[in-house]
Amino acid sequence: MDDFLRLSATTARFTYGAPRALAFGDDARLLWFLRSTGPTDPFDSLWVLDTATGAESRLADPRELCPEPGPLPVAERRLRQRIRLVAAGIGSYALSGDGLRAVFALYGRLFEVAADGGAPKEIPAAGPAMDPRPNSDGSRTAYVADDALYVAPDGRVSPDDGARWGVAEFAAAEELHRARGHWWSPDGVTLLAARVDESALQRRYFTDPAHPEVPAEDFAYPVAGGPNADVQLWVLGTGEGKSAGEGGGEGGEGTLVRLDWDAATYPYVSDAGWESAEEILLTVQDRLQQTVLLLSADPATGRTRELSRTTHPQWVDPLVPGTPARLADGRTLTAADTPGGAARALAVDGELLTGDGIQVRRVAGVHEDRLLIEAAVRDPSEQQVLLLDPATGELTPVADGPGVHTVSASAGTLLLTSADADGVRRLVRTADGRESVPADLSEPMPYRVAPILERVTEHAIPTALVLPRDHVPGRRLPVLMDSYGGPCAQDVSAEPRRWQARQWWADQGFAVVTVDNRGTANVSPAHTHAVYRGFSDVTLDDQVAALHALAARHGDLDLGRVGVRGWSYGGYLAAMAVLRRPDVFHAAAAGAPPTDFRYYDTAYTERYLGLPQDHPEVYERDSLIADAPGLSRPLLLITGLADDNVHPSHTLRLSQALTDAGRPHQLLALPGVTHMLPGGNREKLMALELEFFRRELA
Repeated sequence: MDDFLRLSATTARFTYGAPRALAFGDDARLLWFLRSTGPTDPFDSLWVLDTATGAESRLADPRELCPEPGPLPVAERRLRQRIRLVAAGIGSYALSGDGLRAVFALYGRLFEVAADGGAPKEIPAAGPAMDPRPNSDGSRTAYVADDALYVAPDGRVSPDDGARWGVAEFAAAEELHRARGHWWSPDGVTLLAARVDESALQRRYFTDPAHPEVPAEDFAYPVAGGPNADVQLWVLGTGEGKSAGEGGGEGGEGTLVRLDWDAATYPYVSDAGWESAEEILLTVQDRLQQTVLLLSADPATGRTRELSRTTHPQWVDPLVPGTPARLADGRTLTAADTPGGAARALAVDGELLTGDGIQVRRVAGVHEDRLLIEAAVRDPSEQQVLLLDPATGELTPVADGPGVHTVSASAGTLLLTSADADGVRRLVRTADGRESVPADLSEPMPYRVAPILERVTEHAIPTALVLPRDHVPGRRLPVLMDSYGGPCAQDVSAEPRRWQARQWWADQGFAVVTVDNRGTANVSPAHTHAVYRGFSDVTLDDQVAALHALAARHGDLDLGRVGVRGWSYGGYLAAMAVLRRPDVFHAAAAGAPPTDFRYYDTAYTERYLGLPQDHPEVYERDSLIADAPGLSRPLLLITGLADDNVHPSHTLRLSQALTDAGRPHQLLALPGVTHMLPGGNREKLMALELEFFRRELA
């Protein structure tokens, strides 16, 4: 392994030592965050920064609390997979309502710590615990153990009815951006909890061939066209000495009240929480995600009423966090598309507030009586922070320089994060103008990469070209296509970390091309919705057209030697490229490809392709299995045998079809490796892929 790959592996791709999971507390006097002690330390500790003085304090060190940690509880391990968390130590934390105390789980044990000092205290738990949440004053902590919901110090509060309580089901955590399943009421007495019944779902199994003596592991998986988990929301009283169900049905301690909405029509719960002690807000969606409702629920009776309805003939794009929501004046804020799908916009009570000149990506909150938003106002590769007046639509820049800017806000204080070719910077700016910076102890990125960004073809497809740092114009270079290409993701961005590995590939002698074909995120709704009822044709056609357009502009790209690599949807794209367009692509390394979407999950697949029983021809067209007899180019298939997102059966089915057709290929199956490729596995694979492409594109 060369120096860059070794450095990338030992620093977790230059993220160890960087502050993450930052959150304000105590009216923004405190900034809580997680960070390890340096660029090769994988164990995150819990820290707090005093925004008035800039002083940092480490409140909890995982190695002191658990010097001999055991394995993670299975439920927490799977949740970390869903939220793509690779750091060891303290993975996440939750603050009390006043922001003065934090609780966290550590290898199944629970701890609490106060911001004003003192050692962390262990909270006795009923079993291996996960997802602890303190109430408003920090006097009680809700947590999940063995699929039941508990409150410390009171005990179990969820019924023993065979369901999973207080957790997010697979579809919510993986595809709907909801990773939690219980919420305290503002008074800290009552809990809103998800009840998840997965008994109707298929089971997926994992075995480790390297350890045949270990029993197989299984979990419930919602396969496209099949049943989903039955998700309900209940209000649970948590009175000391009482169990749920002992009281009446009118709210308060010991009660059990179910929120009532048309769950048969709207089975997906994408958001939930308490608006006040008298009101719960929840966002629900129909199965094809063409209608999204914001509902108000009475916690005492469970009755709901509709506040807003967002519809789209294809699907309602889920990529505007912070919507739908109720504004302070009672009006409803929703996401909407401008006419013709030119921009993702915001609307108030159904009236558009923004227009075609701005692509809204997130509503971060309220600041100075205006909406604080993240949006692209120039190019899709960038993102700015703006204030939006909900009365007039007037925009005021907060952070609008080149790069990708994000923001968090509390009580007039802002946390601004700016990323560009020179790195990532964070700045805390208080309401009275004081500034401080949480220390970043991560490894500096070795390359300053300024990819050549161009929009090509009649569809204005975003592309990026990275050349070797020592490239001499006139020297022909083999091309390496390195794209994801799938919905809900964007590759061509000014965020610098994503270009480090691509610059390494370029320095090995390749012209690295990245294409955000139609279907990818953050360009426009019309761009994203182009893959409705079909992934394969649009994805592959756009990749080919963009490659040819770039080659016409850059004569050093050798189209006689084109390799393609990718992971997940990018692996699907890579395998499809050599199977269907061997005239363009000459070798492919396809990692974790979903080769047949009939076996992928419900919420993602059906959003774009519909139900397989309604549109069998769509699923057949997008499947790669029938293409196996036509393989005529070198293909390296890679899968992790512990991948619970794109199950290894996807890769193995394609390999079996290729074998049955007598088509030679290479298969690399990695025992114990998950979808995220942690622990340096990504870099080890890059070294193997480099040997493959050098051999096949020589």
